[in-house]
Parts: sequence; structure tokens; C-alpha cells
Amino acid sequence: LKVQPTFLIAVPRVFNKIYDGIWAKMNETGGLTKKLFEMSVNAARKYREQNGKVDWLTQLKLSFGRKMVFSKIAAKFGGKLIASITASAKMNLEISYFFTDIGLPVYDCYGLSETSPAITMSSPDLNRPGSIGKALEFIEVRIDRSMIDDKSEDGEIQVKGPNLMVGYHNKPEATKAVFTKDGWLKTGDRGTIDEDGFIFITGRIKEQFKLENGKYVFPAALEEDIRLLPYIENAMIYGDGKPYNICIVIPDCDVLIKTAETLKIKTKVDKLVHLPVVQEFISMEIQKSLEGNYGHYEIPKKFIFTDENFTIENGMLTQTLKLKRRFVVEKYKSQIEDLYKA
Repeated sequence: LKVQPTFLIAVPRVFNKIYDGIWAKMNETGGLTKKLFEMSVNAARKYREQNGKVDWLTQLKLSFGRKMVFSKIAAKFGGKLIASITASAKMNLEISYFFTDIGLPVYDCYGLSETSPAITMSSPDLNRPGSIGKALEFIEVRIDRSMIDDKSEDGEIQVKGPNLMVGYHNKPEATKAVFTKDGWLKTGDRGTIDEDGFIFITGRIKEQFKLENGKYVFPAALEEDIRLLPYIENAMIYGDGKPYNICIVIPDCDVLIKTAETLKIKTKVDKLVHLPVVQEFISMEIQKSLEGNYGHYEIPKKFIFTDENFTIENGMLTQTLKLKRRFVVEKYKSQIEDLYKA
């Protein structure tokens, strides 16, 4: 490779794609190669879960995996990759464990433009699965439950330190709104801090919405889990003030072709997305994947399918790759209205 990075910085979606690609390649190859890969991954998982206290056979399998399997994956990254850093969204725990197990750990960090930008970071010495690490030196973090519910386990993450902005340029009212009276910056993110100081993101305050029945929904978590499905490129949950949630789905066309072959469907790629049998299959797979992890009211009941992804160019994503939900809803307004009328 021309590039041999020692550290890789990317959003969680990139690692999700790499993870899906590795497993897709193994499933496609099959045979002894797949069996050896699964054996190595299972041995690495067992080694992690038991803190290295494993039997000699597991140790033998892991040694084989590191030398003959995981080294080949590392070579695809240039052969010198030590670790990766991710931010902008929550990293899926299963995928994070996978990269740790194969010797390419991914460390979460967290920050905002208003904080120059880092607030927290995980590292080899300070790492807790599912967390975004601890606050960096000279930075304070607190959880304010007052604007959510005093009895709630989580609250708004607020920050104080020398890294804070002075304010928004020529926007005194906006600046005033984002700071508390005692000088803490309101991040707009919900989270918790454990007894050891590790911080966990639980949602985004501005993104949460209330269904017609009064129950709150945090769409980002649902969307992240939906995107883990191999045939999903992107997804957005909507249901503000409605009787139930719907989901706008962008299928992964490359995977969709193979799915169509499995279903014995012969048609052009651009038409696959709009076939009722394909839409029904994906809808059921999404609902099935969410059952048991979410409340019945959170799982989308109806779906809109499109082959146009959310991008910066079409105005659906911000420069930091966050969904511009209002714009997406406006674009699909008539289709959304039709779903709720049906």
C-alpha cells in the first residue's frame, strides 16, 4: 500500500462498513477459511471476556489467529496500524469489541466545535467499553438533570474549561442560550458519568421527540442499530407527535443485489429498491433486529424506501455528517403524510 497509517481517524459508520465487509468476505469465501476465521475470533473474544485466563487450547487457537488470520486483516490497513479513533456518533459495542479482539482497537472521543473541540477521550490505559472516555486534563464535565427529570439516571452533559469558546460571532443571544448562569456550556447531549469518571452518551436532547401516546423516542440509537444490518446504507426514524414511528430507509445496493439473488429476483439494481417483495423483506428484518432491545412503541411500523442517500451535497447532512432531520422530513413530507393516512 502507498499509505501505511499508524492511527486512523474515522466516524463509526466507516468501522461498521469495514466490519460488514470482513464478514461478507468470510461468508462469501466459506469453507475452511471461514471456519478458521470464526475459530480465531471466538478465541479472541473468550480471551478478552476471561481477562486472559484461558485454557491452553484457547491460547493455541488465539496464537494461530493472531499470526495467520488477524495479521492479514492488519495488512489491508497497511500493516502498521496501532489503533483508531472515532467520534461524531456512538460506536456500536459489538463492533468495538471485534476490532479490539483482532488487535486493532478503536478508541472513542467526544467534543464540539464550541470546545476546540475535544472534551473526552479513551486510550489504552483509560478505556471502558461503551464510554467516550474521561474528561481531558483541565476540563470539567457534569450532568444536569434539571431540564430532563431529577429522578432520571442521565441528564445533559455540560462542560467547563479553558477550551470553551468565548461565544458565537455577532450572536449574543445564541451565546447566552448555550451557557448556564454559572458559566458551563450546554452540549445538548444526554449522558451519565460512572463512579470512576467514565462518561456515557445516552442521546441527543434536540433529536428526541414525543409520540402521540406521550412516550419519548431517541431516534439516533434506533438508527445506529438499523444501519448495522448488512443491506442498510442509511436510515432515519420519524414520529414526532404521531401514533407510531416510521423509518426512511436507504438500502445498500451492492448487498441488495446479492439479497435479490437469494430471493431469486432478477431485475435492475435501481428497480430493486422499489419492489414490494424486497421492501417487505427489509422491513421485516429491521423490525426483527430491534425486537427485544427496544419498546414496541419505538419500533417503526411503516417504511419509506429510496435509493438516494443522505449527503452533504443534497443538504441532508451537516459538514460533520450529522442528519439534518428537518430537511429530510421536508423532502419526504408527502410520502410521510401518505403513510400516516393509510
